[in-house]
Amino acid sequence: MRPDREEFRTRQHVFDQFTNRTLFELSSHNHFNQLQSPLSTGKESNVFTAEKGKKLVIVKIYRLQTCDFRRMYEYIRYDPRFMGLENNRRKIIFAWCRREYSNLLLAEEAGLTVPHALAFQNNVLVEKFIGEKQEAARKVKDHMPEDPEDFWQQTVKQLKKLRAIGMVHGDLSAFNLLNFQEKPVFIDLSHTTQERNPRYNELWERDLHALFTFFRKLGVKIDEEAVKKEIFKR
Repeated sequence: MRPDREEFRTRQHVFDQFTNRTLFELSSHNHFNQLQSPLSTGKESNVFTAEKGKKLVIVKIYRLQTCDFRRMYEYIRYDPRFMGLENNRRKIIFAWCRREYSNLLLAEEAGLTVPHALAFQNNVLVEKFIGEKQEAARKVKDHMPEDPEDFWQQTVKQLKKLRAIGMVHGDLSAFNLLNFQEKPVFIDLSHTTQERNPRYNELWERDLHALFTFFRKLGVKIDEEAVKKEIFKR
């Protein structure tokens, strides 16, 4: 038996009324049964595992009150999919959530390893669970690869695919890269930006700098110019 609205709200973590209603509606459409465990919490979003039958999914909830919507707007204002978007907190956060859903589908279609986007509504995104049984895959910063050189080469191949479709992650680091079965999985694609954005090259430089710094700490020898040439060649 599915929970009614009041029971659902009582059993979930405390969110604002609007978000509770959105969660209830997604649950009513069988995208998940109930939230389970928090994976991460922050000013921008809370991420939970959730039950869907005998399986798990990921539910990402953008926080309506504490999101830095002005920062979001600077990323999204040049995206042709969202041209003319008003500088309005709620509209921007909803567009941000829809943008991540769309970016995940585009990245997956291009061959990147990312969570499969299942559904979104308002400020809530549902994704396929990445992990084994009940244990979610951990971020690279918390689960160092056994073979850093191989992991780095796999990451470069993923970056080439992203560049090939004219996009940049925009916020890539060891915090937004999972280590699942010794393979990199790109997450948090809400910042992912198209080539049209005037900051496109700057964001690539920033992402690569963060990755160069992290993998060098793991002992990987990196020729920055060679890597950039490989990623940016047409």
